[in-house]
Amino acid sequence: MADFGVAERTYVIAGGTTGLGFSAAEALVRNGARVGIGSRSEESVARALEALGGNAVGRSLNASDPGSVDELIELTCKQFGDLHGLYHVAGGSGRSEGDGPLHELSDEGWDYTIRQNLSSVMRSNRAAVQRFRLQGTGGAILNMGSVLGFSPSPQHFAAHAYAASKAGIEGFSKSLASYYAEEDIRVNVIAPALVETPMSGRARENESIMEFVRRKQPLDGGRIGRTGDLDGAVLCLLGEAGRFVTGQVLCVDGGWSVTEA
Repeated sequence: MADFGVAERTYVIAGGTTGLGFSAAEALVRNGARVGIGSRSEESVARALEALGGNAVGRSLNASDPGSVDELIELTCKQFGDLHGLYHVAGGSGRSEGDGPLHELSDEGWDYTIRQNLSSVMRSNRAAVQRFRLQGTGGAILNMGSVLGFSPSPQHFAAHAYAASKAGIEGFSKSLASYYAEEDIRVNVIAPALVETPMSGRARENESIMEFVRRKQPLDGGRIGRTGDLDGAVLCLLGEAGRFVTGQVLCVDGGWSVTEA
């Protein structure tokens, strides 16, 4: 097993009970870390905690609500001690609320998508930075971006508020990385392409989209990503293995960002 430098350290995952977040939580615990997890569903939190065992705590929350991740951090630190890192996964599609191509994008769709994907990141990152500074320590923040923030797919994934929110995460994270580097606070972004998660259900049921993905993500035979594909990068960027890395956007995308399709 690779030593990523996460053992005996404490991490909070906003959106850590399903999909990419839960896979990361499992990987952290498997490598000796302690985790605090949160998501909207109490049932989902309960299932995740049962699977993760005694090195995890959690609570239901909406990461876009002011103070919600602050409370999760407080709960986690009360149980396990100082915070070493935050992984923000929470967010998602705003299609059902009115996101889409600009000429169809509603004000409600814009506000919802930006709140869920970008405002939530601001609030969770603020809570983590405040905790690091209170502790007098450095720490690591990893935010969830998307290839759609910089590599659009107009035919299949024209959700312009979503793309704006993910591009915003990159700019926000780099700005934080620059400002807080002298305090040994690292801030990076991981940018996946299409991954098999609850959010990707619409795409996975569309054969035209899946044929596009097989060409656009040509690695490993051309396939949709799996949640575990991101775990190595997450462990590295949250752990001591990534101690000299900040302000970076790491694409774990099967080749999407470098492939013409």
